Amino acid sequence: MTENSYSTITPEITNLSKLCLDNSSIDPSLYGKYDVKRGLRDINGKGVLTGLTEIAEVRSYITVDSEMIPCEGKLFYRGLDIEDIVNGFVSEKRFGFEETTYLLLFGKLPTKEELDSFNALLGHYRSLPTSFVRDIIMKAPSHDMMNTLARSVLTLYSYDDAADDISIPNVLRQCLQLIALFPQLSVYGYQAYKHYHDGQSLFIHSPDPNLSTAENILHLLRPDSKYTELEARILDIALVIHADHGGGNNSTFTTHVVSSSGTDTYSTIAASLGSLKGPKHGGANIKVIQMFDDMMEHVSDWTDEDEIKSYLSDLLNKKAFDKAGLIYGMGHAVYSISDPRARIFKGYVEKLSKAKGLDKEFALYSAVERLAPEVIAKERQIYKGVSANVDFYSGFVYRMLGLPMELYTPIFAIARIVGWSAHRLEELINEFFDITRFSLSHLALSKQEVNLSRMLEQLTYEFQPLLVEKELSWTLELAPNVRVLCDPDKLERVFDNLFRNAVHYSYGQTAIAVRLEQTGTQVAVRVENRGKTIPPEKLGQIFEQFFRLDSARGTTTGGAGLGLAIAKEIVELH
Repeated sequence: MTENSYSTITPEITNLSKLCLDNSSIDPSLYGKYDVKRGLRDINGKGVLTGLTEIAEVRSYITVDSEMIPCEGKLFYRGLDIEDIVNGFVSEKRFGFEETTYLLLFGKLPTKEELDSFNALLGHYRSLPTSFVRDIIMKAPSHDMMNTLARSVLTLYSYDDAADDISIPNVLRQCLQLIALFPQLSVYGYQAYKHYHDGQSLFIHSPDPNLSTAENILHLLRPDSKYTELEARILDIALVIHADHGGGNNSTFTTHVVSSSGTDTYSTIAASLGSLKGPKHGGANIKVIQMFDDMMEHVSDWTDEDEIKSYLSDLLNKKAFDKAGLIYGMGHAVYSISDPRARIFKGYVEKLSKAKGLDKEFALYSAVERLAPEVIAKERQIYKGVSANVDFYSGFVYRMLGLPMELYTPIFAIARIVGWSAHRLEELINEFFDITRFSLSHLALSKQEVNLSRMLEQLTYEFQPLLVEKELSWTLELAPNVRVLCDPDKLERVFDNLFRNAVHYSYGQTAIAVRLEQTGTQVAVRVENRGKTIPPEKLGQIFEQFFRLDSARGTTTGGAGLGLAIAKEIVELH
């Protein structure tokens, strides 16, 4: 096979990489000296607080007399126990992923009418742009489906006329479209790769808007589109329990961080996909499957507990499988006594294994789940209990469903994009638009005397890079040393919004005038620019929340539609 020169590591690159190694190492002792956490856990396994969220909560301990006591693991979506959620829709023989999506996004379970309307909306959004499959997915297919998925997401940016608009309605629209489209993007990417690289027959099924997400995945993936009700319902449960896991996991933390920069939805979700792709996050169930394949090959009697324990001991002592010293699927960064997702999954896994004639395989999984904590406790010093996590059973389920291993992590993404979407909306609402959540009577000002002239000079200076991009300039007419009693942070927000609008909506190579005048106790600040005018009939609406004029003024600034509403509230409060 001819070597791909693009992928070749040349001697020059090897030598330069040695410089990186020599000059980029941090003394590990410094992390302890300065109390810096390496990742999202401390040395005792306690989560590092990185932010606040009301989307989901993970509970692994209770506090008694200031002491942390481990408890059965719990996962709550918007305050509701995930086990109660699953029991609810299973007992009523409904598919639950769509109503769980509604719950995570909107903070409440839908009524039947609301759910029907929401399902119809998702069904409407399950249509890719014209020729997207031919022009994007079929071109240069990758062997890694997560890379294929990320590329498709980034390319959808080019098809969106409002891609950079981070107003809440627009971001919600984008998120719902991506939630609806992820099954096609994942399955079509896999089919394209298997056709062009492995010579398999290519078939592309159109999604059925009347099917649930779980049913559509099986419908799209299988040549005959056939599946049993049990298969679809177990896949539906898998999607529900993977939809979110709080704000501290790697990919969701990525969602919060990237969203906080003000970037677009497609870039944010692509970054989250990059995080989920990592074997320490989304790829763990693949390792579990591979480990069990090796175990089944080397353990002659699957019912012999001593032989199973001997193999598990060899795993820990780096003598078996990949010699990494790990029993994959056992242990979790948060849970100790039990993982609620694994508890939910186990009963349904047993049902599916019986339907598939894989009782012996399930018995082996159950034995390992029971014996592994005992072996780990004997071989290792551990600071907390060890139990099976959700990855322990999920790979086994996906194999029984006939899902190719290449799609295991994309299935995780199909579920988790719901959580990412909810957290992105939460981040935008709280990071940028927190003032709109309060009435004027609850919005307190922290006033102090401020030199307003200097504030305006400083703010206009900070905007200079934006002006250079559009070949704009400032014309400043500022009365000197004008002192006012105000909340400087909130007043800066007002001027930031006014200046940003002036820059975005100005014709190129023009000047923006900023005037500060004082007459007695009255102070006036005027910002004037040259650009397309606001239609007179719209002037009365420009201070309304989410009201935007972009379509009328022909811009692609991506404004949120809240800036002037916030500015008006702050000014009126002063």
